[in-house]
Amino acid sequence: MTKEHILAEIRRTAKDGKPLGIDAFFKETGIKNSDWLGKYWARWSEAHLEAGFTPLEFNTTAREETNILEQIVHLTRKLGALPTTPEMNIEKRRNPLFPNSRVISRRWNRSELVSRLIEYCLINSDNHDVEKILSVITLQNKPSSESQLIERTGKPVEDGFVYLEHFQNRHYMIGRTNHLGRRQYEHGKLLPKKMKPIHSIKTDDPVGIEAYWHNRFADKRGNGEWFELSPEDVKAFKRRTFM
Repeated sequence: MTKEHILAEIRRTAKDGKPLGIDAFFKETGIKNSDWLGKYWARWSEAHLEAGFTPLEFNTTAREETNILEQIVHLTRKLGALPTTPEMNIEKRRNPLFPNSRVISRRWNRSELVSRLIEYCLINSDNHDVEKILSVITLQNKPSSESQLIERTGKPVEDGFVYLEHFQNRHYMIGRTNHLGRRQYEHGKLLPKKMKPIHSIKTDDPVGIEAYWHNRFADKRGNGEWFELSPEDVKAFKRRTFM
């Protein structure tokens, strides 16, 4: 991975003259921290400067959330399961850097926390093992009907889609969205080659169903949502219209 390529990607993915943050940049390009950190730059802001941009202002709230998620991911890996509140309290006593469980509960309920952690693991490719642990929780907790979900959350079900798009050769993207047209439009702006929509599955649990397909094709996974699929894999995905 050359410095020139990374700089070109920083410029290409910049939106409204503003370069992407580290996590968003990885999700769009597949370029990992290890591809540049300590090799070309000590800080992401230095890469922005060299690419010709003013560095992003430090976002304290976003960084705080990332730190919380990192700590929970580490503890989940150690325990082999999403930690309970008592387990978090024990970890806090052992590790002063671990967030207070009350801070976590104020930000997310259990379901929201699992979903946010899965998103974090998808962006940070070194955490696939934790993503698998969390995906099992999501699938186990999936309501058997729309009425059950409304009863449990008090909110109407918001259907979404898990989609399959072809990039080039055998490279495919499996992702989720609540608006297929908008997602395809965004891909058209961000990627150098137009993505070809292959199939979409309608679902009342986009996070859980996306995790199912990511786990099913885990041995064919590249970075983030990218997979190297065979024609048989594509046929298997296309057989489903609703999950």
